Amino acid sequence: MSAERPKFIDLVLTGVDPTACVKKRLNALVSLNPFDMEAIEPFITFDLKRFRFTDDLDVVAGLDSRANLLKLSPTEFEHLVRELFVAMGAETWTTIPSKDGGVDAVATSKNLFFGGICLIRAKRWTGLVGLESVHALTGVMADHNATTDVLVTTSWFGRASEEFAQRDRITLINGSELKHLIKEKLGIDVIPGTSPPRRLRASENKQTGRLSS
Repeated sequence: MSAERPKFIDLVLTGVDPTACVKKRLNALVSLNPFDMEAIEPFITFDLKRFRFTDDLDVVAGLDSRANLLKLSPTEFEHLVRELFVAMGAETWTTIPSKDGGVDAVATSKNLFFGGICLIRAKRWTGLVGLESVHALTGVMADHNATTDVLVTTSWFGRASEEFAQRDRITLINGSELKHLIKEKLGIDVIPGTSPPRRLRASENKQTGRLSS
């Protein structure tokens, strides 16, 4: 409640009902519990002035029922990933090419506990994504004061990259996981265009060693 002095001076405090007075005369909100507060929606803002965004491009509308993601241009792939994040409930923008500092898109979520600024890298690659590519994300994430970093690729990651990402607020989405998300969130069946080599079991490694010796 906030009352101006003239309105408050006119009151005879000994002759009023306190609750009725503050609610009807002074337009106050009164909690049912005098030791509690009225719940309000948290107010969260993000500083996005450091990023330069480009106009949105609708890539989903032009995809065939069995689209090969490697046939998309790098720009089209970036916008496809942006549309995927929008479908997952985030507010997302695509950055201007060559002026993004390595960031292809930016997503924000106002969830009080899990929200923040998320940097997105969309890489239409065909081979193993090495540890050096994942390790480079940490510096950019710190520069932009981001909550997390997501690297999306049509290819796959090595074990060292996966282990490093788990320790450093980085999410890795490989080709098969991307295919699943696009099917689930956008309703489109796509082909990543490449597949990782099969990881051999320990017994197979021993056999391979004997055969090559």
